[in-house]
Order: sequence, then C-alpha cells, then structure tokens
Amino acid sequence: MRFNGTMRRGLGGTAAAVAVMAALTASQAPGLVSHDATPKKPEKSDEVTWSQVPNDDSYHTELPPLRPPEPPKAGVKQSPVAARSWAEAGIPATVLAAYRKAEGALGKTDPGCRLPWQLLAAIGKVESGQAGGGRVDAHGTTLTPILGPVLNGAGFATIPDTDNGVYDGDRSYDRAVGPMQFIPSTWAHWGKDGNGDGRRDPANIYDAALAAGYYLCAGPRDLSVKADLDRAILSYNHSDTYLRTVLSWLEFYRKGSHPVADGKGTVPKSPGAGGPNKPEHPVGGPGAPGGGIIVGPQPSGSPHPSPSATPKPSGSPTGSPDPTGSPDPTGSPDP
Repeated sequence: MRFNGTMRRGLGGTAAAVAVMAALTASQAPGLVSHDATPKKPEKSDEVTWSQVPNDDSYHTELPPLRPPEPPKAGVKQSPVAARSWAEAGIPATVLAAYRKAEGALGKTDPGCRLPWQLLAAIGKVESGQAGGGRVDAHGTTLTPILGPVLNGAGFATIPDTDNGVYDGDRSYDRAVGPMQFIPSTWAHWGKDGNGDGRRDPANIYDAALAAGYYLCAGPRDLSVKADLDRAILSYNHSDTYLRTVLSWLEFYRKGSHPVADGKGTVPKSPGAGGPNKPEHPVGGPGAPGGGIIVGPQPSGSPHPSPSATPKPSGSPTGSPDPTGSPDPTGSPDP
C-alpha cells in the first residue's frame, strides 16, 4: 500500500486469472440494504497498476463453517457444529454498525458499485478477526493497536517508514495498521473519516471500513458482477487463497449474521493481526507460489499523496492521526 501511490495489501506471485468458488448465495439476513434499483456504472476500463514486493502476506486463513448459522432453540442443546456456526456468525455490534454505515455511505456516493456490507465483514474477518473480536471503544477505535508484522525484511518484505511512526509507532519500518490492515502510506492516500469526528484514523473501525469500501469500489466496479467482485478482492490482496477465503466468508455472512457484544466476537486462532498468534512468515511460507505482496490498484485519475505531506498526530488521547492534507476523492476508494 505504498508504492506508486497505490495500495500495498496483498500477496502476489501469480498474476494468472483465478478460478473461484461456486456462485454466491443470494439469501441475506433480515435488514440488509437492497441495491436492486441502483443505476449501473458507466462502461469504461478499470485501469489498475500492479507492483510487487515479495513476502508480505499476513492474514487469517481460517474458513467458515459449512453449515449456515441457525439461532439456538430454547431448551435444546446445540451440537458443536451448530454452536460454532452460530458463534462465527456473530459480529461485534460496533464493528457490524461500521460495516453497515459504510455500505449506506457508498450507496449514496457510489450507488453503481453496489457494495454489500458482508464483503467488508468478510475482509475484516480475514484481516483482523473483526478487530480482534470487537475490542473497540464506543467510538469504534481499537482498545489496543492492531499491527501487522514489522516490514523490516526479517521474513517479510522490507518497506521503510513512510509515516514517521504516526500510525504504526515505528519510525524505521512500516506495519499494516488497524482492523482493515492498512499500510500507513496507503492510508495517507485513501483514509476516510467514517464516524464524523474530524479525524481519519486507521485504528477506528468506522474510518477503516469506509476507506476499504471506497477502495473496493475503485473505478467502474459493480460488485454485483462476479468479475468485478473478484477484481476488487484481488486488489486488496492479490492471492487466489485470499480470494477463496474472503468469498467463503462473504457467502457465510450472506446466509445470516447477528450482533454480539463488543469484545465477545470469535478471535481467530490462525496467525495474523487481531489474534493471539503472531505470524512468523508470509502465508504459504517463504518462496511459496503466490507468496508476495501486491501494490495496487490505482484507479485512473485518483490523486496521489503529496511526497512532502507528513502525517501529524491529532493530539487526541487515543493518538488518532490528523488527516489534514490527506486527499479525499469522491467516488474512488481511500484506504
């Protein structure tokens, strides 16, 4: 999420087209926002600039239960399979509210994208386990920093510091930050203020979810179209494993989900940000196929961060970064 002013989150290696899972179910949980009447986006090319830095692809690889979630019945003991399915379908209330709010915002500013909140939930699950099980305060800011591995070349890529440690606390090397795992330089390019507090903080789920939504909706993408959906997910992390994992959680959440108390969500066991187990090497291991990181996409016409712009602390107790000077394009993502 750093080079060429583009996003740096993704593993890479193969640029080949990926065969993905069977068609996603159209069934949705009650209360989902409908996009049936939204206009289509204009027909034009989705220009994407890809760059690669090998060996930075930390994300959770756990797959959802195959069984759709069903509410427990009073007086009936749940089987372990049913209990796990119901638990995994629980999304911390504040985190879920942030996903829904981002969907609503994109529905107004970019209705042709048809962003489903379940896609944000799927990516949030894979990137950080829904902010580490929903360990956020009432404003949506994580209670403790959620950081990816230090990108100092020790097993992972080498990405020198771009934010003077403002976002990730490291003045030597960059680290992915927050529940949606933005690299600081990418956040400077795409950051959004999703909760209206005047700051753009990658550690805040409202800000991060809105930024991720804009990023996924880059260019002319219509996420109700399978090819565009795949392209959007691969732009976040260019890996067939990542694509299949995110699509699996997308399908799972479309079959049903429910809010749980903040801090009571399921914490992933696989190594990755937001969980207790820290990754020691990229997903798939060093040198494995698809074991690189992708920098992209770069929607045509989107602004580039000024090379002279340096993030400044907001002075708030939470250490939220001051967004002054960050570009805020309308109609294109801002992670």
